[in-house]
Amino acid sequence: QVQLVESGGRLVQTGDSLRLSCAASGRTFTSSTMGWFRQAPGTEREFVAALSWSGSRTFYSDSAKGRFTISRDDAKNTLYLQMNSLRPEDTAIYYCAADANQRRQYLDNYYYTAGPYDYWGQGTQVTVSS
Repeated sequence: QVQLVESGGRLVQTGDSLRLSCAASGRTFTSSTMGWFRQAPGTEREFVAALSWSGSRTFYSDSAKGRFTISRDDAKNTLYLQMNSLRPEDTAIYYCAADANQRRQYLDNYYYTAGPYDYWGQGTQVTVSS
């Protein structure tokens, strides 16, 4: 059974940094597109960042660009999201997602959607106080 388990979310202050982890089990995702999404109370889930299957290309929302970094440790089958200069508006539940396909490329616009993803984690809460 495939599982994605996020961790690392907690209460932090404005300007702090935080690293989220997403540990995968049940299969490897070293050749799959993976991504991070978030959902704040009363809002729809939104795209944050994506990593192409090869790991050579990254995609970020305008809000995340320049502050967040997505990366993957293939040996640990784990996806990360390094978040710097956190703001109160970053407060949300953060979800990781993985593509069931391997070595699949998409048109650039597609990476900014939930389209590539078949597996989702349960989420980890990030709260940024002002």
